[in-house]
Amino acid sequence: MMRDLGTVLGIWAHPDDEAYLSGGLMAMARDHGSRVVCVTATRGELGTPDPVEWPPHRLAAARTRELARCLEILGVTEHHWLGYRDGACAEVPPSDAVTRLGEIIDRVRPGTVVTFGPDGITGHPDHQAASAWATAAFERAAPPGARLLYATFSRRRAARWRELNASLGVFPPGYPIATPDHRLALDLELDAETAARKVRALAAQETQTAGLIAALGIGLYTAWVSCESFAEACRSPVMSR
Repeated sequence: MMRDLGTVLGIWAHPDDEAYLSGGLMAMARDHGSRVVCVTATRGELGTPDPVEWPPHRLAAARTRELARCLEILGVTEHHWLGYRDGACAEVPPSDAVTRLGEIIDRVRPGTVVTFGPDGITGHPDHQAASAWATAAFERAAPPGARLLYATFSRRRAARWRELNASLGVFPPGYPIATPDHRLALDLELDAETAARKVRALAAQETQTAGLIAALGIGLYTAWVSCESFAEACRSPVMSR
């Protein structure tokens, strides 16, 4: 299965998006000798409830270091920053972002691109913008036979964690939008070793995950992040000819 994916290119909005939604996939792909490339649109400088303790410039620097360590744990050595402002991706001229991502796709020649679906998993405008850019860039520049996969929640996963998600306030009302199992293109239940590695990668992004890991405990947190699901994007008429 990993070989069938070819080179994997992930396109995400903030540091930690890549690990939460595809950390297991990236680790397994690298273990099978596949090339994995990660793109992050912003440095996540607004990702804190305490901007006094973590002003944007300080948090951006910390999250830059954290992401480097996270990717090292996952075995990913190729990473690109787009350098956009956290919380302002919707204000970026789409032509600028799509052109830049198209150039990366043209250089990398991925077999599989993974990103958010149009819903953005949590409805975050940055996530939704990244999805739109990635989709447009894929349609413009992806090589023949490449696949575009959207990260999603399977219905069984959404049902299993509904009460916990509600208690944590992780998702706004109406999210996550679950995908029926028959529509999943890739549905991973991570083995214990891969799940533990993914948790180590997430723990490296401690400004974002330390409090949650402490609150849930390592066992429950590991179970909570041990499933990754992806749906095949619907290709435009131009791409399906």
